[in-house]
Amino acid sequence: MSEVPGLPPAHQLLLGLARLGQAVRMEALRNAGPYNLSTLQADIIAFLHGDPRPRRQGEIVVGLASTAPTVSDAVRVLRAKNLIEGTRDPEDARAVLLRLTSAGRAEAARLSVVSGTLSEAISALSESDFAAMLRGATTVMRELQERQAIPISRMCLTCRFFEPDAHPQDVRMHHCHFVDAPFGDAELRVACPDHDEVDAASSSR
Repeated sequence: MSEVPGLPPAHQLLLGLARLGQAVRMEALRNAGPYNLSTLQADIIAFLHGDPRPRRQGEIVVGLASTAPTVSDAVRVLRAKNLIEGTRDPEDARAVLLRLTSAGRAEAARLSVVSGTLSEAISALSESDFAAMLRGATTVMRELQERQAIPISRMCLTCRFFEPDAHPQDVRMHHCHFVDAPFGDAELRVACPDHDEVDAASSSR
């Protein structure tokens, strides 16, 4: 039997993921909103919204896998638009801690609404396919994080509160010890404000 022509399966998957990423970026550009946000500016707002602690600019650079000059320019524009504000770090007077203003939090809430186009596309997945896709995405993300190929995400698979397969006979097979409740693959979190990173030595594989 002859082989199926074209790129090998791994390349096909990566190409598919790249196409999905392209669709998300295109929707983000269409959703620039009243402040005419660039994709990076929107990402910074989402980053600060995802973790309410005041953050240094260097943390944003690392978290978004960007560069210091690029983030600095975006932060300057966001401060001019009154979407973020800065205060001196009490532990280092040379550093500035950034957080969202009330207008920034409102804009973060607007940005968190998934577009109708993307929602309708995702709704085409069956419940089992959705769960499998989310579990597969988080698994690949964890592997890439361990190789320091992408920034750390505050997700279940790297959280000390996460116990995988704690309830093997149940469709909600995992357990979150922060809320003390079971949940399934379809409820895995890629970004969770209650995330507490597990020690690398004790991380389950």
